[in-house]
Amino acid sequence: MSDYVIDEAREARDIQARFDELLDACRQLKPLTTEEEAQILRAFQIARTAHEGTRRRSGEPYIFHPLAVALIAVKEVGLGPIAVVCALLHDVVEDTDITLDELRVLFGDRVATIVDGVTKIDDVMLMQQTDSKQAENYRKILLSMCNDAYVIFLKLCDRLHNMRTLGSMKDTKKLIIASETSYLYIPLAHRLGLYAIKTELEELVMRYTNPEKYAEIAAKIAAKSPTSEKLRECIYEPVRHMLDEAGYQYTIKTRIKSVYSCWKKIENKHVDFDEIYDLFAMRIILRGIAREHEKEECFKVYGLISGQFPPNPTRFRDWINHPKNNGYESLQTTVMTPEGVWVEVQIRTERMDTIAEKGMAAHFLYKEAHPDEEMDSNPVEEWLQQIRTSLERSDKSALDLVEEFKENLYTKEIYLFTPRGKTVVLPSRSTVLDFAYAIHSDLGNHCIGAKVNARPAAIGFRLHTGDQVQVLTSKKTRPQPDWLDQCQTPRAKDAIKDFLRQQKKEYVEEGRRRLAGYYKNLRLRDNPQNFGQLKRFLNQKSDVDLYYDIAMGSITEHQVAECFGKARPAPRLFFLDKYKDLFEAGHTTHLATSAVDSALPHTTPFLLDQEYEDLPTETAPCCKPVPGDQVVGIVQDGKIMVHRTGCKVAMDEMANHENHTVRAKWRAGEQLSLLTGIALTAIDRKGLLQEITGHISDEMDLNMRAITLEASEGVARGIIMLYVSDVDKLNGLIDKLKRIDGIEDVHRI
Repeated sequence: MSDYVIDEAREARDIQARFDELLDACRQLKPLTTEEEAQILRAFQIARTAHEGTRRRSGEPYIFHPLAVALIAVKEVGLGPIAVVCALLHDVVEDTDITLDELRVLFGDRVATIVDGVTKIDDVMLMQQTDSKQAENYRKILLSMCNDAYVIFLKLCDRLHNMRTLGSMKDTKKLIIASETSYLYIPLAHRLGLYAIKTELEELVMRYTNPEKYAEIAAKIAAKSPTSEKLRECIYEPVRHMLDEAGYQYTIKTRIKSVYSCWKKIENKHVDFDEIYDLFAMRIILRGIAREHEKEECFKVYGLISGQFPPNPTRFRDWINHPKNNGYESLQTTVMTPEGVWVEVQIRTERMDTIAEKGMAAHFLYKEAHPDEEMDSNPVEEWLQQIRTSLERSDKSALDLVEEFKENLYTKEIYLFTPRGKTVVLPSRSTVLDFAYAIHSDLGNHCIGAKVNARPAAIGFRLHTGDQVQVLTSKKTRPQPDWLDQCQTPRAKDAIKDFLRQQKKEYVEEGRRRLAGYYKNLRLRDNPQNFGQLKRFLNQKSDVDLYYDIAMGSITEHQVAECFGKARPAPRLFFLDKYKDLFEAGHTTHLATSAVDSALPHTTPFLLDQEYEDLPTETAPCCKPVPGDQVVGIVQDGKIMVHRTGCKVAMDEMANHENHTVRAKWRAGEQLSLLTGIALTAIDRKGLLQEITGHISDEMDLNMRAITLEASEGVARGIIMLYVSDVDKLNGLIDKLKRIDGIEDVHRI
């Protein structure tokens, strides 16, 4: 519990005030009918009664939460009365005695279906091919979303409010919820075009998973406030004057780039904070522009601005002639101001701004407000139909389905053409093989290549927007396993897997015959017990896979002999045993662990939850935590892997396996050194390496494990592996190296 003070009289007044605010917001969105108001009031009364006496971890009455979710749905997404009713009721089935059937009688089928879609899975028996209850919940949400997109809109509203009020939760629970948010909900908000919600969720996730870096960048952004005021005089006011003279009705909004967006640019581009050129942005929203004149007027305004402020030619984006796959339309350019600061300028109309802010929700709202109006296409329904087809495949686990779905959320699209001019839309990075399967599975199965823009191309050739593709086929060609590496789309991969699966079945008899011969040569019985032992030994998923690999020669008689202890021992080079670790993939992890073990032979450098104290611990090789980093433990293969809290591997694991998460922190006062690494980029010059190693060994007194530095065309790039005792010492080294002449970038890996 927090410092919240319970005062039931004050809480009753507060609950009523929040409900009144919700009703006012609904009325401002659109006039409510008598029946709609009655439905909202009935839902509120049921939810208030059902949750009476229940409090959130903060100490507040639980009814505050559904009221807040409903308000977000109205004010921040723009959803109407049905969404409000469902938001108010979204937890009553999960947390109270009220049933779905009762909701169906009171509010109808649609409300009951949406509430059911938002409700988590509680029955472990419903879990299918994975031990991840979270993945099954994701799968249920996505399948429900295909039937009614309000499910995912409400889940995003629910998750946003939970993230806003996460402060009262335990530390490990904060990390789990933040990881779930990063794993699925942020990509969904991106794909749906709900950028304001996406940005806030990113900020909140970073605040809990990487608090030190968040605070550091937030302080740098705050220090830029004086610059923001100067920009108002040198660009915002001149732009207003130009638009007024041209007779436009408009709204101008300004923003400073979010903490998370700055951090991502620093991490991905390896630039300093001062090198972020789109830190400041200005959005021009043109009002009262007829749909048929939108492009013309937006480009006119672009001409006015670029005529007075020099634009960066590499940063012009035309999302009006070529909208994003979520419907986003805007002109974007970056211009130089008299202050010498780059400012990003976005130009759009009111209609475009509504879609940009509300995303796919805008399409739903428009369609529900105009049910009789003919629409050329509905990108929401088209997208839902695509994912419905993918998710309904029953041969995939929940984890695989959700991972595949999530990967496609950020994918950009390319526009291709058949020889007859038909447009084919595919994800970026698609190949000739993807194009062939997009036309027809039979065309893909016999594809040998293509003519791309009249030039021959192999099946793995990567296509680009505007390419014209003529698929070439041969009746003798059949899909091969390596084709899976030559394509990107789920449709192509599924078709290839289906063909290979059927092909494997045709080789079963040949595999049986060969295995019987192996048994005979080894004087073994051909019985189910031996077959089961062999299948487990070779880690084969199915009987068909085992027989197929035997038929194809991938499994030899020697491997069968090894399984039953009848193989002759292979010759060994005993003198190499001493150096065996150097040739194993995980030797870096081993060395890091050895450093800990030598310093602490009978203990662990981490404090863990009591029930896990007896398990061995290792620092994770993916993020290489060092003392001072905020860490979390993940149970894996009978031991605890300790990761940094912001590590993507750890966050994905927490998002899918909450029960594998262990609270962990460094023991105070322990002296140990752990292996970590830094990467650097520099202008190559004589003596550079000597100066770098001098800082590491002499000034910082750190022990290097390995250093690699390669120079090409005057630029040197390197990786240094070294032992450090705490994160402050590592950060101190990075700061010193950045001050060396010629060093362009240094960052931790």
